[in-house]
Amino acid sequence: MKRIYDVIKKPLFNEKGMDMKERENKILIEIDPRANKHEVKQAVEEIFKVKVEKVATINVGGKLKRYGKSIGRRSDRKKAIITLKQGEKLDFIEGA
Repeated sequence: MKRIYDVIKKPLFNEKGMDMKERENKILIEIDPRANKHEVKQAVEEIFKVKVEKVATINVGGKLKRYGKSIGRRSDRKKAIITLKQGEKLDFIEGA
């Protein structure tokens, strides 16, 4: 990966991600499929100015879906679970 802004695609706002954020101080984000753990850690620390303790990555295969008579496939993606160090806080929707 060349740039740190190409590594992180978007934060994932779902029930599991919000629960992990509140209970375990973990953030769930979608990342570039070619990115590795070291690049994700560097990108999160530089962009959001927080200290990262651990990064876990997950490859998610796209599901087969029917669109009328034809069958399509959703694209594959990669997620990362970022564990922040004790005392660190990251809020994507602050002020909303």
